[in-house]
Amino acid sequence: MRYAIYGAGSLGTVLGAYLTKNGVEIDLVNRNKAHVAALNQSGAVIDGTVHMTVPVKAMLPEEMSGQYDVIFLMTKQLHNREVVTFLKPFLTENGVIVTLQNGIPEMGIADIVGKNRVMGCVVEWGATLGEPGHVTLTSDPDSLSFHMGRMEGISDAQFDLVRGLLEKMCPVHSEDNLLGARWSKLLINATFSGLGTAIGGVFGDVSENKEMQGAAVACMKECIDVGRAAGAVFAPVQGKDITRLFYYKTGLKKAVAKMILPIAMKKHRNIEPSMLQDLKKGKPCEIDAINGVVCRFGRQYGVPTPVNDRIVETVKKIQAGEMKAEKKNAALFRGL
Repeated sequence: MRYAIYGAGSLGTVLGAYLTKNGVEIDLVNRNKAHVAALNQSGAVIDGTVHMTVPVKAMLPEEMSGQYDVIFLMTKQLHNREVVTFLKPFLTENGVIVTLQNGIPEMGIADIVGKNRVMGCVVEWGATLGEPGHVTLTSDPDSLSFHMGRMEGISDAQFDLVRGLLEKMCPVHSEDNLLGARWSKLLINATFSGLGTAIGGVFGDVSENKEMQGAAVACMKECIDVGRAAGAVFAPVQGKDITRLFYYKTGLKKAVAKMILPIAMKKHRNIEPSMLQDLKKGKPCEIDAINGVVCRFGRQYGVPTPVNDRIVETVKKIQAGEMKAEKKNAALFRGL
């Protein structure tokens, strides 16, 4: 059996380090030459909430050869059609692409490789790439988990193989309701990554800031309203029913949702949004695949999304150099 992580940046490097440390031979593939060189020379250096240095095997995309039974896809969605088309010949006859990307990417991938070759996995932790080969894990070790589901045609053997690999790192929850799990993760990303990027902060700057808490729970409510209109039944997040915790129709329930926000996000408060990481590096971010998805579905089903619309507008202006990602941008979300 052969395995690869395609897009071994922050999250992919952490996953690759854990799997390698626990006896899995896996190729870490990344386009960043300096990162690949550092991984091969000094190993994957992981710090933050854990500390370990693990020798790994890294390579550039053009150095790939042969075929793989499992490819974990961890690139941004921006170039999925190009990337997945490139990866298709590298799959064995029964090989699968496991997408750990944000948003709802499964259908687009299945259009290229077939539903019987696509699995989806929601990542319930965060990390930040620093210098080449050096990643900071920003979630508490006891809060790490994956939520994994499959599309039509995926066999039990394929599913069990992937689950067994991911369990080398942390608990894996099997999801019969993959779409619901995706919408739950989208809600978290739209709220904390979207708002965090807009104000240039980490998740805790959203959940613990009185001014941002109102925008956060309003963003959550929009996501729930849109997801439900699209037919999604939101899956629990690490055992918690987020719709029960954060959905509101009254001022009192909204106040309660704001109050429990910092408690719910305590173990993930230091996560720096991946979109903000991209903008700091001068790279385009995934705003259209995160908050933009909520806005598009909202328009399709007639559900207003003023908070998500403002997040998209703000982040795109930051990306274009027309604004800065800074805390004073919190004022843009007042009254929404």
